[in-house]
Parts: sequence; C-alpha cells; structure tokens
Amino acid sequence: MTTSTEMLTETLSDSTTNRISVSDIMTTRVVTIEMDDRLVLAKEIFDNVSFHHLLVVDNEKLSGILSHRDFLRALSPNIGTAAELIRDTETLQKRVHQVMTHNPITIAPHCDINQATKMILDNDIGCLPVLENNIIVGIITWKDLLNAFCVR
Repeated sequence: MTTSTEMLTETLSDSTTNRISVSDIMTTRVVTIEMDDRLVLAKEIFDNVSFHHLLVVDNEKLSGILSHRDFLRALSPNIGTAAELIRDTETLQKRVHQVMTHNPITIAPHCDINQATKMILDNDIGCLPVLENNIIVGIITWKDLLNAFCVR
C-alpha cells in the first residue's frame, strides 16, 4: 500500500520544483525571541503578526522554536474570560524555554524544496529554520512550500 507521503514524494521527484532551492522561497525577515523571555512577550508578538513560529535564540544561536500551538498549549484556557483568575494570568510568566521545542530540525538554504517538503512531512512539523554556518538566515514553512508547488 502506498502512503500519501510516498505518492507526494514520487510526484515531487518528477516535477520541475527540484530546481527551486530553499533560499528561493524562504522568509528572510525572521522574528526571534530569547530563551528566558516570558510568554507574555510571545503573546504580544503572536497577537500582532500573521505568522505562527518564533525562532528561539540563546546568544544569537538557534536553541528552539516556539510555535503558536506550543504557546497556546502552555496557557490557561481561562485567560481573557470572566473565569480568569490570578493563577491563569501567571501562566504568561513562564519562560519561553519551558514550552519551546528544543533542538529543532533545520535545513540549509541550498537544499531543494523537495527535501524541505519531505523533512516537514516525515517529522510532522510546521517549519524549518534555515541555517548557513550555524547562523539563522531564514525560515521555511509548509505554507511557503505549498505556494511554491501551487500553479497560479
């Protein structure tokens, strides 16, 4: 039985997209947050932007990823409701490193987008930080990949 991932991989390997590199479609304006920043800062960022991943740095080196989903999972569901208590708002005082994904999977900018797609699917993740010589140069998300494969 062929899985959808295997079918997609076959389709991708036959297409012209294997000539498109990660650097061609990645986002280069990356928003970072520090490991010891509090979740209240992440909330402020997520409330004011349209993306869903923050790269977490320690001394300018990538340490993790804080996804919007990670962030929401860490919060009390009562925040902003009539049932909100002090202990609910205290969850915003947690540090980013307490809820982030540690040791994220990364990709190099010269890799092709088929490799990026396979990595995202195989690891069930939403994005890949793009590193060159251990320096963050961008981020590529599943939406970037869908846009690259979509014929408009």
